[in-house]
Amino acid sequence: MHEPVCGFGIGLRSEHYRDFIATPQRVDWLELISENYLVAGGKPIHHLDRIRRDYPMVMHGVSLSIGGSDPLDRTYLQQLRDLTERIQPAWVSDHLCWTGTSSLNLHDLLPLPYTEACLRHLEPRVQQVQEFLGRPLVLENVSSYVRFRADEMSEWEFIAELVRRTGCELLLDVNNVYVSSVNHGFVAQSFIDAMPAAAVRQIHLAGHEDHGAYLIDTHDQPVCDAVWDLYAYTIGRLGPVATMIERDDDIPPLESLLAELDRARRVSSTAHGDTRCAA
Repeated sequence: MHEPVCGFGIGLRSEHYRDFIATPQRVDWLELISENYLVAGGKPIHHLDRIRRDYPMVMHGVSLSIGGSDPLDRTYLQQLRDLTERIQPAWVSDHLCWTGTSSLNLHDLLPLPYTEACLRHLEPRVQQVQEFLGRPLVLENVSSYVRFRADEMSEWEFIAELVRRTGCELLLDVNNVYVSSVNHGFVAQSFIDAMPAAAVRQIHLAGHEDHGAYLIDTHDQPVCDAVWDLYAYTIGRLGPVATMIERDDDIPPLESLLAELDRARRVSSTAHGDTRCAA
């Protein structure tokens, strides 16, 4: 039985293994990158097993390619299921995107066309993953830099409809909403308003690079004030949601991330008062 997860967490990164093993840290849970632990042995899985004793965990993948044209990779799904059985995460997430074609992984999170045809393509694929893992799949909105001329609806309409058809859940990346809103000229709050609150299982907060006319989602910066403001709006609209700070490059000492996490606690408390969320 997987453990319920609530409150505030960070991504587990190798730079901080020793910190988590040495002494208790002020985090409620940890998110691991699934692909880092899909082998039976080695140092990463050794450290994961040790840290898992003290912290609830969730899994976050980058290789599912749920929107891709290739059949879903059964070997990858089996590895994912084996890892879920090993650590019993509260949930398993990946990205609403495609990552390659013809068995070629481009190592990027590429946007989908927001069309009825794409929804029909996604529906059986999401159901296949959910049936294989025996749990709802949690999907994250990605940041984007281009649009498809074929789009028939907004991104938020597309996401809400996918939730309705499949029963999947959502990892709402507030930074990605903000980045895409600047890049495409939409109102970020409209995206948040359209999210089905009961389906939002987790929130990501992260940093990005500001290039003036456009933003790039890099996860190598502290969370900026505009994203903190959007997070406050999000909590005010959706209520408390399990929230984490995501940092993947130029990783600072753990204490710096914990200070950002403390800010998330304060923003959430101010926006809603009660920071407890549904497990």
